[in-house]
Amino acid sequence: MIRPYRPQICEVEPRSTPAPGTPLPRPPLPHRGAPWALFLDVDGSLLEFAASPSGVRVPPALIGLLQRLRDALDGALALVSGRGIDDLDRLFAPLRLPAAGVHGCELRAADGARRALELDRALAARLHARARELAAALPGVRLEPKPAAVALHYRHAPALAAQVHEGAARIAAALPGIALQPGAMVCELKPAGADKGRAVEALRAAPPFRDRTPVFVGDDLTDEHAFAAVNRADGLSVLVGARPSAARYALPAPADVHAWLRRVAAALEQGGSGP
Repeated sequence: MIRPYRPQICEVEPRSTPAPGTPLPRPPLPHRGAPWALFLDVDGSLLEFAASPSGVRVPPALIGLLQRLRDALDGALALVSGRGIDDLDRLFAPLRLPAAGVHGCELRAADGARRALELDRALAARLHARARELAAALPGVRLEPKPAAVALHYRHAPALAAQVHEGAARIAAALPGIALQPGAMVCELKPAGADKGRAVEALRAAPPFRDRTPVFVGDDLTDEHAFAAVNRADGLSVLVGARPSAARYALPAPADVHAWLRRVAAALEQGGSGP
């Protein structure tokens, strides 16, 4: 079962990061005596971005690779995403992995137990109404309703970035309990304190993730809370791409993540990370 947790606002404080401009090293492979728990962001990390969230493609080989990793890690593999868990299940069918959805607003443990944060109905109605008004006033900006959150995508209107951020900030300031989460060509409005770092910590509190070295792979600003949480636990934080980050390792792109994960799977299958 997932240990209940109370969402809190989490300040990201990078620890022991390289000097600005210093390239991050590639992540290592597992070794015997240090069993891993692997937490993977989806869009921008496992999957290339598409014109819209519904347009992403999951390569069949990736499904097989995730199955190999799940088995080699005795189930200690989870997806940690801004997408809802039902959307993750649709994308990665027939897999149904432990998961954190909507930046930690939804959690599913290894035993299938689920819990979700729910906004007060009146607050949710005000949030969605204000987000719709903002999107309607900015041509090219697309509104994506989510469970307990909304996202404002401006990938097709990058010139409107400042207006989207300013408008979303005004909405968050006007609605107690709502926080702004910037991302890659998107602004999300979600319950304050729900984030990927808290989600990783909640998953790590229960088997099969407990007492394993946490490894988190992510690309976006939304992943910084998870990087910080993993760093506090002396785990491996892996940035996909290149930008200032709390992460201690990096891979250039999703294709490089796949290649590294194949090497991880092979090392695990050869006994590289036995309990």
